[in-house]
Parts: sequence; C-alpha cells; structure tokens
Amino acid sequence: MSSNPVAETVSSLMPRAKEELTALVAFKSVADFDQFPRSESVGAANWIASALRAEGFQDVDLLDTPDGTQSVYGYLPGPEGAKTVLLYAHYDVQPPLDEAAWATPPFELTERDGRWYGRGAADCKGGVLMHLLALRALKADGGVPVHVKFIAEGSEEQGTGGLERYAEQHPELLAADTIVIGDAGNFRVGLPTVTSTLRGMTLVRVKVDTLEGNLHSGQFGGAAPDALAALIRVLDSLRAEDGSTTVDGLASDSAWEGLAYDEEQFRRDARVLDGVELIGSGSVADRIWARPAVTVLGIDCPPVVGATPSVQASARALVSLRVPPGVDAAEATKLLQAHLEARTPWGARVAVEQIGQGQAFRADTTSPAYQAMADAMAVAYPGEEMQYAGQGGSIPLCNTLAALYPRAEILLIGLSEPEAQIHAVNESVSPEELERLSVAEALFLRNYAAG
Repeated sequence: MSSNPVAETVSSLMPRAKEELTALVAFKSVADFDQFPRSESVGAANWIASALRAEGFQDVDLLDTPDGTQSVYGYLPGPEGAKTVLLYAHYDVQPPLDEAAWATPPFELTERDGRWYGRGAADCKGGVLMHLLALRALKADGGVPVHVKFIAEGSEEQGTGGLERYAEQHPELLAADTIVIGDAGNFRVGLPTVTSTLRGMTLVRVKVDTLEGNLHSGQFGGAAPDALAALIRVLDSLRAEDGSTTVDGLASDSAWEGLAYDEEQFRRDARVLDGVELIGSGSVADRIWARPAVTVLGIDCPPVVGATPSVQASARALVSLRVPPGVDAAEATKLLQAHLEARTPWGARVAVEQIGQGQAFRADTTSPAYQAMADAMAVAYPGEEMQYAGQGGSIPLCNTLAALYPRAEILLIGLSEPEAQIHAVNESVSPEELERLSVAEALFLRNYAAG
C-alpha cells in the first residue's frame, strides 16, 4: 500500500481494532432468543453505541425495531453543506453451528495463520470496525468531510425485517446521498470488489403430516404413509438430476454478465471434496449470482442416535430459496409454496409457512460514487483495478433503502471474501483486508466529498 497519512493512521490503529473486535465477537449476539440470551445482543448493541459516542457521534440511540430487536443509530455532523453518507453494518451473527468443529472457540477472536477467527469476525462485526477505522483515520488527517449516519442492524441474519419496517415508519432517519453497505466482500483476498447485485430470498417452513401418531415400522411399515419419506420426496422435487433448482414456473436459465468465476477456483473456495461434482448447469457465476438456488436448511425428524423402529407421523423442514435480480421475491414465494403443495405425495397433509423474504438488488454502477470508490480502491490496493461481482446472498434492507431514497447511490463492500467462510464453522477475517478496506472507505469519503 502506497504511503499516505490515511493508510499510516489505519495501520497504527490495527492493534486497537483487534482488541475491539475481540470484545465485539465475545458477544453471542444471535438474534434468535430461543437459542441465545437477548442480553448478548443488547450487550453488543451497547458496545457499538459507546464506540459511536466516543467518536463524537450525536443522537446515538438503540432503536427498538418491530421484530423485537434493536438497531444502533448515530449521527456525526460534517462541514456545513456537505453531503450525507450512511454507513451500514450488522452486529447480529449466525449461530456457531457445531462448536466442537471449531478449531478455537467461536466467540473468542483467535489469531491463526495470519487470520482472525471468530463468529462474526467478517460477517459483520468486522464491518463495524471497518467503518470506525475509516472515520478515525479521517479525523486524524483533517476531519471527516461529510455528514455521517451510522446504522448497525440487530437482526439481519434472521431475515425478520425489523430495520426495514422501522426505516419505512421513519423515512427521514436514514436519508442520505450515498449509502455504503459494509456487508459484502471482495471476490478474493487482495482484489478490490464492489458487489453490484444481490440475490433476493424467501424462507419457508414446510410440514407434512400423514398419521395421528407414530407406528411400529414392522407392524405397519409398507402400507402406512411415512411423513418423513413424503417430505424427502417433495424436497427432492426441488432439484433436477444435475442439481439445478427446479421450482414449477420459476425461470432458471439467466446468464451472468461480468466477472467470471473459474470453476477450479470455486471448488477451492467452496472446499468441495475431491471427486464430488458441482451441481447445476451454466457457468459458476450463472449458478450463484444469476439463477435461483434452493437449500434445505434443516429437517425436524428423529436423530440417528436414539431412533426407534417407527413410521413417522409428522416431519418438517426449513427451505431457503435465493432468487436473482429481475425476479420478484413475493412471486417466487408463491411459486415455491404451490410447488411444495402440488408435489407432496400420497395425499399427505402439507402446510407451508413463510418465515422471511427479501427482494433482490441491482446497483447503478454508473453513478459518481462508484468512480470515487474506484479511485479510492486503486490507492488502497496498488496495481489492482476495482471489479464488479454479484453475491449469492441477500441483504433485504438494500431494496428498502433504494425504494425510500431513489436518488441515493448504494455501494456494497466488505470483508466476506471466500476464505472468510461466513456462516460456516471457523469463520475468519483477514486483518490485511480490514486494513485496506478501511483505507479505501476513508479515501472514498474524501473523494466523494470533493466530487
């Protein structure tokens, strides 16, 4: 990284950033209060609120959103007449899954092989630190040249839409000229990337019932309809032979135009086992950025340990469907529900309940803010040109903000590059990426203010 005061300041702040990220990761802030205490999320929110106050933010508040969680808001005034930039991150995290599978405890930030490991280190508590580092570097080198609104969401991973609905009820709160969403990631470590599209999503719970109660499989098996078998069959109907997603009535042949994703590189990034084929058709980029993708997130049925010889009377599953830009998530939800109901065999009773939903997003990459970011990333990543990529994940808030503020420019950057393994065991963040992206964001704010 070429020497400049902003880069030097960020570099000097990295030890402090590690200490702060250690403190923030320690909060088990999973916004599922059936699994994790609400106090953990409250603690993380209060930590961020204190950090904002220490940086001179005004009007710092914990916003009670309609889904029962809290988002942290603060306002940092800039020079008179300056533009306003909204910085977004979220402090809630995914559950750690199998804690025993982690090499180190998931809620203890641990350095190993040059990376910092811990749940939320990249997604997205690291994004909170990225914003703070950028602002601190600017304050140390002449001041922050824009008005800054900071929002840290408390339930992004749950998809329950609390902040979306709060923003709709208080449309003036998050109004800005440009919005920087710090919840995406570079295409690979060291390659500066903005995310230009996001797939939308719908989340449904499907329940199949066939009997009044479980039956002895020896006495009744072979004629008694097995609810678990029926569920397996209907879930299998969501995929073609090659693994492509097949929801009746939902198009699945779109093509991605932009950065290519080499298949062998994807195999390494996804840690696909030797000899196991990738699923779907078309290019990798088509499959993960431009086409729908269904995933069975969980199944309620007897575990292997302790299972009895029984025909199951009831079974249920949680199903996620990612939908690309150009596909309405509400329409995709209807198609998914209709498919599940129509494909359930043997006249079994089926109930489909929608749990969450978010629209896909496509950014306007021709806007001045994108040029300001490209210039900033060229400094933060010498010799590299800013790339445009899609992201298979969903950030429903993007569409809410785009609808509320149609003139605002929205950029997506962040720390969730492939090696970060977000949502999986052993999530980690690259401190070098945290440093470079903090520099890039600081320089972007300066470029944008001057533009």
